[in-house]
This record gives sequence, C-alpha cells and structure tokens, in this order.
Amino acid sequence: MSGFTTRPEVRGSFGVATSTHWIASAVGFGILEKGGNAFDAAVAAGFVLQIVEPHLNGPAGDLPIIFHSAETNQTKVVCGQGVTPAGATTAHYKAQGLTLIPGSGLLSTVVPGAFDGWMLLLRDHGTMDLRDVLQPAIDYARGGHPVLPRVANTIAGLADYFAAEWPTSAAVWTPGGRAPAANANFKNPDLTATYERLVSEAEASGQDRVAQIDAARAIWSKGFIADAIFDYLKDACVHDVSEQKNSAVLAREDMANWSATYEDTLRYDYEGWTVHKTAPWSQGPVFLQTLAILKHFDLAAMDPMGEEFVHTVIEAMKLAFADREAYYGDPEYSVIPMEILLSDSYNAERAKLITDHASLEHRPGFIPGLEHLAEAYLRRATCDFGVNDAAPQEPAIAHLSEKRGDTVHLDVIDRWGNMVSATPSGGWLQSNPVIPGLGFPLNSRAQMFWLQEGLPTSLGPHRRPRTTLSPSLAEKSDGTRLVFGTPGGDQQDQWQLIWFLRFVHHGLDLQAGMDTSLFHSMHFQSSFFPRQALPGEMTIEPSFGEAVIKGLRARGHIVTVAEPWSVGRLTAALRHPDGSLQAAATPRLMQAYAVGR
Repeated sequence: MSGFTTRPEVRGSFGVATSTHWIASAVGFGILEKGGNAFDAAVAAGFVLQIVEPHLNGPAGDLPIIFHSAETNQTKVVCGQGVTPAGATTAHYKAQGLTLIPGSGLLSTVVPGAFDGWMLLLRDHGTMDLRDVLQPAIDYARGGHPVLPRVANTIAGLADYFAAEWPTSAAVWTPGGRAPAANANFKNPDLTATYERLVSEAEASGQDRVAQIDAARAIWSKGFIADAIFDYLKDACVHDVSEQKNSAVLAREDMANWSATYEDTLRYDYEGWTVHKTAPWSQGPVFLQTLAILKHFDLAAMDPMGEEFVHTVIEAMKLAFADREAYYGDPEYSVIPMEILLSDSYNAERAKLITDHASLEHRPGFIPGLEHLAEAYLRRATCDFGVNDAAPQEPAIAHLSEKRGDTVHLDVIDRWGNMVSATPSGGWLQSNPVIPGLGFPLNSRAQMFWLQEGLPTSLGPHRRPRTTLSPSLAEKSDGTRLVFGTPGGDQQDQWQLIWFLRFVHHGLDLQAGMDTSLFHSMHFQSSFFPRQALPGEMTIEPSFGEAVIKGLRARGHIVTVAEPWSVGRLTAALRHPDGSLQAAATPRLMQAYAVGR
C-alpha cells in the first residue's frame, strides 16, 4: 500500500535524525553535519529534548537505549533506569498509610538514571567532547526556545498548585508569577548554570574526553549536583497525589553507588526480521509476545484498516499485556519466565483464546510453578485501592491530557551505519518540585511498584521499576536495519506494534504507516497511578470509519472514538544494505520531525 502522506519521506545516505520535537531533530542532525556519529547526535538531541519538552522528560529521569555499533557489529542496550533506594521497603510506605505508591512527590523517586545513561553511551561510543554535545542544550536553556502550547497549558494548569505547594517549581516554570504564553521564548537560567558548571568542572579534570565524561558522571552522582539534591531532601516534606505530605527515602549513597550499564537485547524472529527489545524490567518483551501470538493469524490477508485486523491485534495485545502484569519485573530479583512466554507452544495456546468476540476478562497464562503470580494479578486488576482520582495527577500515558507527564523518543542513523533508538522519560515538571538552584525536578518512577509482597513488581531496595519505556531495533539478514519507537506509556508497545505490522505485512513505508490511523487498548491494568484497568475498553481514531467502529462495538469492544490525529507519536529510521537511509515522524501534535540528507 502507498499513497498520499502528510510529509515527504526523508531519504539520503549521509545521516538521519528523527525525534518528537523538531528542534531536537535539527540539533541531532547538526551534530552529524559537524562530523559526529550517531551516538554523539543522540546524546545532543536527548539533552535538548529535556529543555524543549520538560513536561515529558528531564535530567533526573529514566533512559533505555537500544543501539547498533557499526564498528563491533553488535546490538546492545544501555540501561539508564535508576533503581529504588535502599530505604524503599513496603513497611515504610505502608507506615505512611498508603496502599499505592503516589504518582508524584518524593516517595515516588528512584535514583536518577538518564544523565548517566547518556554519558555512558557518549564515553564509549561517541567521538565528541562533553561540551560539544551539551552546548546546544545549554544554549536553549540560556537563550530560550519557543515553548510548546502543550507545555504552556500544562504549566498554566499547575500554576496555582506550584505556588501553593511546590514554590521551587513556581520559581522556574512561572517566572514573575506567570505561566509562559504558548510559543513565547522560555528560558531556564538555573539549568543553564547547572550545565555550565558541570562542563567547566569536568573540563578542569584534564584534556582527555573520556576523563572529562567520567568526571561529569562523578560530579552528577557525588559532586555539587548530588549536594544540592540531598541538601534539599534532608528537610523536604512535599505534598503529592496521595493528598498528604511525604519525604523521600532516596539517600546520598543510593545515587553515589549506582551507574548505568550495558545489557544484551531480548530478541524474537518474525517474518524475516529479528526484533530487539529491552529486558522485562521494561514492557519491551510485550511487543515480542504479541508478535508470537499473531504468528498464528494471517495478518497479510487482512485489511490493515479493517475491523478484523483491529480486533485480532487488540485481542492479542490483551493477552500479552496480561502476562506483562503477572510476570514482568527486574530479572535481578525475580525469576522471569521469558523463555516460556516467548515459546511457540505457549503462544499457540494463547492464540486459541482469541475468538470473534472481544474478551472482557483478564487472562494471564498460568505457568507451572508461577500460578500464584497470575492469580495475584487477577486479584489486583479488580481491586479498589481507595485513591482519590480527582487529586492532582502527573503520571499518565494518555497524551490527550495535557497535565500529565509522558515521554519522548529519538532515532538516529549515521553514514557509517551506527544506529540509536532511545526513549527518555521521567523527571518531568509535574513529577516533583524543582531542586533549588538546579532547575530540574526528580522523577516519580517508583509508582510502577506494588506494595504487595512476593511479586516481580513488589517494592524493594535496589530494584528497577518495570517501566513502560520501550525503544525498538529490528534487522534482516541482508543488513537492513530499522530503529523506531514512540512515547505513550502503556500505549508504546501498542502503537509501534501496529505500525510495524503494517510495515511488514502490508508494505506501508515509514511515513505512510505513521500517517495511517491508530488504536489502542485500555483493557489491562495501567502502569501509572491510580493503576486502573478498563476491561474491554479501547480507543480508535475516527478515520477508521463508522463501519469499522460499529463492527468493533458489535464484537463487544467498548470503543472511545478519539479526536482526529490524536493517537500515537511515532518516529523511525531505516538503513538499507546499500547504505541508503530513510526517516519519518508522526504529524500528530505537530511537533515531531525527521531531518536528513
């Protein structure tokens, strides 16, 4: 299938950069033009995304990266997902009268991971100096950038709350007591000073780029930045979404003793492609599980805009996400049965559960020896935690609400064949008060844990939250490689799966696939406070047409029709065996862009 697209497919052979904000894409490509490689470009773009999309990510957030090195011909993961503090015990949280970990505030903070993740990638695979890649972010923080209308609306909606409860945030986000107007030039002087001092102190360590980057990592985790964080936390008691004031359990030793790491990808073969995802401390494997279920259906024979396609994919996703909720977690602390969850025999049985009618049940698989985990999920999915849904919420995935945090994404390929797919998130302006003098807040990622014992996602010290962050890389045996992803919390591995299926089975090219209508399920339990499950509910764009929507309702789906052009924020980049490149970005929200030549 092919036809009209909202913008031309970007093609070339020199390099491509695509992200959820046009400024970050331009900065990334600018680094390629200056002789940097894809790793340099990704780091520069990533830091700029913190400036221009502060409602979606920040320096103290989280960072999973999947990358391919042309030099080593290896595909790896950078895990920039910080762990829980040593003091993060269920007993402590329950002693505060909580049944859920709040979706904002200091109790929801884990070790900040994004900064060190970017530094690890830059040190080992980049070529440029620290100042070269941080200078664009410094310049936009100092000189300003046109604040997105969504950012302006988010700040305006929280201005009174900031003034009353989080005055340090009010000082940064509402300078002079006013929220910025849409498209006004917005500056962050404190963050400018933070990065300037960081770079200057790192440069004072010597001329060697590696030594400077390592110095920057130490300054972040043990130097003046850590000092500012823990000087603030020692007395801070902050109002959060639980409607009470709480203090942090994050300690100086937690931050000093953690660093980003490399991991192998989790892989699955599908229709001639090997798809690489992050391990089950993310939701990444749910993409692979859904592919394993869908292997048992003739998707190529289905209309990619048709009722049968939507129904089949939705039902397969429900099954895979049920297993996510039952079995995923940090594999350092739990036995995660991924070999079974991705096996042909297991998924052949899962596929048999899909009928012509929508399921309204939560249906995790019952794996021998781990049945108690499936049973625990079934109890949780129908539990009323007694939270106040009207409380100030920051952490949710539906980008239709402008006052909720989300995520960003970027993809970069250079002329040598290096590739990066990264999905930074967390540490957004809604998550926590700004640390005085630093210009950024801490994260709220601990909300992914449960306060029930014995689960892969039970709260405990030094554990990685099971996040929704999920970059993707796929490759064929002929050397074709593809990087792609999207923001969207629980929707990430739904939107990019739909896009990938249409790319593989129906021949939609990168941009055409992004311009095609999307849908997603809300059936399973949300990863974010207040952890709701909405059995049978799904959202679909109206461009599918009334006949498809009516047909889905007749099958038993509870269908919400979204506003036009409101679902999904995909970007992607592709390298062909001859070295030619393609890149694309969604037209939705009117801010993502692909750049290349």
